[in-house]
Amino acid sequence: MKLLAKNKRATFDYQLDERLVAGLQLTGAEVKSIKAGHTSLRGSFIALRGGEAYLTNAQVTPYSSAPIKDYDPMRNRKLLLHRRQLDDLIKQKQAGLSVVPTALLLERNFVKIEIGVGRGKKRYDKREAIKQRDLVRELSRSTKL
Repeated sequence: MKLLAKNKRATFDYQLDERLVAGLQLTGAEVKSIKAGHTSLRGSFIALRGGEAYLTNAQVTPYSSAPIKDYDPMRNRKLLLHRRQLDDLIKQKQAGLSVVPTALLLERNFVKIEIGVGRGKKRYDKREAIKQRDLVRELSRSTKL
């Protein structure tokens, strides 16, 4: 699987326990644009409405060669999941967990999205993660010398 886009804030803001991969309902021009790397998952989230899951606030810039009029780069895109997976996501959402997109992947010429399910981190948890990352970085620098 090839990584097309990553949501770096998802792992910083959330303690993700479970990850799953889903398909996306896209147009042809959106697929070409995503494969070209013209997408961003910053600030995007998964909305569960009417027994369906939607990717919201993900920006896919229009493909330059596509003759599309009235294109909305921030439109909601339906996730392609099995009914059992949707029911599990709805139960976890009702239990207080968050569902966030973590990455866009290319698998056998299909654009897939990786979804993480977990709890939001508190501010002190984020500071602790930064301290741990800096400590590991300093240790690796000192062992190289």
